[in-house]
Amino acid sequence: MPKTRKKLGEILVGWGVIKESDAEEALSYAQEHGKRIGEALVEMERCDEDDAFKALATQYGLEYIDLDHHPVDRAILQLIPTKLIEENLVLPLSEEGQRLKVIITDPLDLETLDLLRFRLNREIVPTLAPVNKVKRFIDKFVNPEGDVLSQTMASIDQEAPDEASSDKDGIKGLSEEEADAPIIKLVNLIITEAVHGRASDIHIEPMANRVRVRYRVDGVCHVRDDIPKNMQASVIARFKILAGIDIAERRVPQDGRIKMRIGGGPIDFRVSACPAYHGESIVLRILRPESANVGLGALGFSESDNEKFQKIINRPNGIFLVTGPTGSGKTTTLYSALQELNRSDKKIITAEDPVEYNFTGMNQCQVKEEIGLTFARILRAMLRQAPNIILVGEIRDREVGDVAIQAALTGHLVFSTLHTNDAPSAITRLIDMGIKPFMVASSIQAIMAQRLIRVICSECKTVDEHPDPRTLELLGFTEEELAGKQVWKGKGCKRCNNSGYRGRVGIFEMVQMNAEIRDLAFKLAPTSQLRTAARAAGMSTLLEDGKIKVLKGVTTPEDLLRVTQAEGVLTD
Repeated sequence: MPKTRKKLGEILVGWGVIKESDAEEALSYAQEHGKRIGEALVEMERCDEDDAFKALATQYGLEYIDLDHHPVDRAILQLIPTKLIEENLVLPLSEEGQRLKVIITDPLDLETLDLLRFRLNREIVPTLAPVNKVKRFIDKFVNPEGDVLSQTMASIDQEAPDEASSDKDGIKGLSEEEADAPIIKLVNLIITEAVHGRASDIHIEPMANRVRVRYRVDGVCHVRDDIPKNMQASVIARFKILAGIDIAERRVPQDGRIKMRIGGGPIDFRVSACPAYHGESIVLRILRPESANVGLGALGFSESDNEKFQKIINRPNGIFLVTGPTGSGKTTTLYSALQELNRSDKKIITAEDPVEYNFTGMNQCQVKEEIGLTFARILRAMLRQAPNIILVGEIRDREVGDVAIQAALTGHLVFSTLHTNDAPSAITRLIDMGIKPFMVASSIQAIMAQRLIRVICSECKTVDEHPDPRTLELLGFTEEELAGKQVWKGKGCKRCNNSGYRGRVGIFEMVQMNAEIRDLAFKLAPTSQLRTAARAAGMSTLLEDGKIKVLKGVTTPEDLLRVTQAEGVLTD
């Protein structure tokens, strides 16, 4: 009778690393989030990555390799091609005749082991090491160029870093000695690398025994590295100094801004510091001037939607709403529309919180709640300035909604955003705020919902010969739709950092108000009826627009499913 393999949780409980209750919680977490129990335990901070991998090695009868105390001979690295090492996270350890001992990160990844056997024509003896340590080793020794960040952290890991508090203004006037300080150098490298890597956000996240650094690229977070825990206070203090935030205040959230020149151009960073269990979490939103100047042609509109959009933004009055979750590109879309309308014969005023991008020819007002300068107050002041076009950053409550509608009804073109899952539900959302149904029905000209999908990298784009049938089924593709069509994917290359994607475009659904939809809004009809009427009037859903982009080779079925399923817009 075959021996039953011991469970990972049981091994760690037996070692006294975790309690039985921890194992049960991690199992539930793993099932809920589609992860393995080891990953769940590390994410929940019930054990560290080393313990989880030691238990995993014990579970599968493999040798555990601690790369911190068992360095790989540089000469041995030549035994496996660099591309195989980087793509599959494997490292050659030693060779004995035709046997090659190899470090892997997943004992269940039999495909990689078969690939190594085939490519190297040797017997492979697998050993196990933690993912982060293997990645760090590859960055340092296999592909060291361009990874100054890891080297910098390694060099100052054991040092007692200077507190970055001697810099008074935090932005300008650093002396040469200060500029060379290890923590200052490290923070500058993190910021510079993120900008050059096309990241939209930098996340500095303190945890129990490390500080995680993540970059958000094309809407998806990628773990960059871990900063040693002993550097946490200094690194966070440095970010706060740069942003002009009070470094002594750690109990309440704070916001700030950083202005830097990187790569010859000015870059703004919006900084948020928020108290968390293991220390303050810092997030930098990278605001590139070119991000708001993409132009209407690059947003991803279909020909019919572009035609509708142009007609709407050139109307003399009414409200045009753009809806979607945070990070769905609403601001970029509205700025692109304003840039199209920004002429000397038009007066444009905006009320924003915060003002992210500066535009010549527009009057931009920053909301400051602490002194009573609210959206509603700015809006009322705007109407006395005789504008043609008004942008309200977001309709958050009834007061702002009422003033915006009054502006639309008195001859102004009003642009604004709203947080809803789809376009038709924006009507019911406004009515739920307490705005009178007849005012909603009479003032709104159009509503557009949008999401951002990743674009397949043009350098490594290739036909997907075997697209996942389950994904296609979930997206509702029929045999007729797929007949004679090809599905594409990105293989991964240096240009796209092996992700297969580079850049993003929008998928849209646009509701143009007509007599029937206005009548339904006035009668407080549910969203389902509004949606049916919008479809009858020619509205394409987010999913339908996304499917067109899949069949045109713009994106992959997997990325469309990630966006639409996550937001619950798969159903009609």
